Amino acid sequence: MNSAARYKRRSAALILVLACLAWPAARALGATPAGLFNRAHAGFHELNGDRERSLLRSEWKKVEREFLGVYKQDPKGAYAPKSLYYLARVHEELGNRSGLNSDFRKAEDYYGRMIGRFPRHAWTDDSLFRRAEIRLKRLDLRSLAQKDFETIVENYPRSDMFSQARIELAELAGPAAAQKEPEPSPGPAAAQKEAEPRSGPKVAASADPLNRAHLLRVRYTSSNDYTRVVLDLDEQVNYRYQLLAPLPEMGRPNRLYIDLVNTMMGNDLEPEVDIKDGILKGVRVGRRETEVTRVVLDFQKLQDYKVFPLQNPFRIVVDVYSNGKAAPTPTLAAASPAGGAKKVTGSKGMAGDLVEQLGLTIRTIMIDPGHGGHDPGCTANGLKEKDVNLAFAKVLGRILEDKGFRVLYTRETDRFVRLEQRTAMANVKKADLFVSVHCNANRSSRISGLETYTLNLTSDEDAKRVAARENAVDPKSISDLQFILSDLVRSSKLRESNDLARDIQDQTLRSVSARWEVRDHGVREAPFYVLMGAKMPSVLVELGYLTNKTEARRLGQEVYLKHLARGVVNGVMSYKGQIERYIGG
Repeated sequence: MNSAARYKRRSAALILVLACLAWPAARALGATPAGLFNRAHAGFHELNGDRERSLLRSEWKKVEREFLGVYKQDPKGAYAPKSLYYLARVHEELGNRSGLNSDFRKAEDYYGRMIGRFPRHAWTDDSLFRRAEIRLKRLDLRSLAQKDFETIVENYPRSDMFSQARIELAELAGPAAAQKEPEPSPGPAAAQKEAEPRSGPKVAASADPLNRAHLLRVRYTSSNDYTRVVLDLDEQVNYRYQLLAPLPEMGRPNRLYIDLVNTMMGNDLEPEVDIKDGILKGVRVGRRETEVTRVVLDFQKLQDYKVFPLQNPFRIVVDVYSNGKAAPTPTLAAASPAGGAKKVTGSKGMAGDLVEQLGLTIRTIMIDPGHGGHDPGCTANGLKEKDVNLAFAKVLGRILEDKGFRVLYTRETDRFVRLEQRTAMANVKKADLFVSVHCNANRSSRISGLETYTLNLTSDEDAKRVAARENAVDPKSISDLQFILSDLVRSSKLRESNDLARDIQDQTLRSVSARWEVRDHGVREAPFYVLMGAKMPSVLVELGYLTNKTEARRLGQEVYLKHLARGVVNGVMSYKGQIERYIGG
């Protein structure tokens, strides 16, 4: 081999060695704080501009994890303050979409960390201003907001937030500032009681290592025979629970504890919440272990309870019943195998008493217009689902009232109501039927038609898609949800709800098909959050597809809504008539 050839061979080998040595460095370049931050930053703005994807809490949590990764890699580095700022922005955007104070409190907390740890950073004045805006407009913390604006004016006179802070201070100091803002109208939810922060000692939260969930709030809805307790968390957690036997010698009744693993207590969390509604004495919160927060429910009376999780945002729901499980309403098939109505012997008075005991009366109907407030539901062809739902609910309610029913609403205005709160309202008000009203959507604009849903597990992919959209969760999570909630679903009034759904679907289709051509998608089953825990027959009605131009045009017309409503009412009357045939002539 000549010298030229040997030189080329050695050169090639040297280049190969250098390339091998350079590859790990080049590969690691993207894992630097700068590379990680830039990727998270791009992901944040891409998600913020995506109307549909930005409604999914799971998508924001992914971005949050990326910014947390930047911060943990170098907590004192150049990108640490920027990461804290964007962690706050993530929760601020979540709050804008969820309307939950818990999201805004988390944003407030992250802005505070950025301000406290990096007081001289170029973005600190922005953090102060955004925190002040949240405190003023979202959390009703006027005095704290004023302090933030004052801090900007006093300590950051050359910042770009200086002039805006001065304007805000001037408005706060104006004549209107001394006037107390009017309380919002309570609406139909006024009867429910929710645990709000009281004066007195707060639970002190220990130092947050940025990798634990927080129990943000304990709230409840109650009546004399039913209570729903909801634990709001800022992340999904593993949990365990157990019912403890009473200890009469120590004056302790039944207790149910729920241990939240790798969870800390939020700064505003109350250590004790007094309820005393005849079922629950109260709720206590404390640290069980270093990484475990324990929630204890002290009972006054207890016959049955259910514990189940809901997603987006993650919360744990506890339903407690004082009178045990209601006697199952006999279905028509079960009561009369031959297909005819089974006549109850004895006087009409005795039969009426039996009907009352079995819960066969239908007098009060709770109508639930889906979505509302910051949650528009499907938006297509110039319509918002929340508006169509509410307009239809009012038409439906008027016709039901004309038929002699007592009608209640989960909302009567454009306001946001949590999904788990809607069924709880029906339980507390002892409604006899629960009808949730929605409009459907599909990627294909050709899909149209009517369908009615009941609560159950499902293997139907289209039903899973609809449930995921109405639950505001990723469709992939529906399978996991079904496994978790299988016991809860089995204890619901499945047969009664299915009978009601079939009557409503058949009668509604008959009513509208007299003038319009409508596709019948039938009665389907799926695990809907809004139907979870209902003590009465419950259905979810999909009025049509807003993504279909023809159907959207119809749903925007009152005449079509009236035909739909008459069909639903006829379905209710048909179901009621079958039930009343049990008492005979």
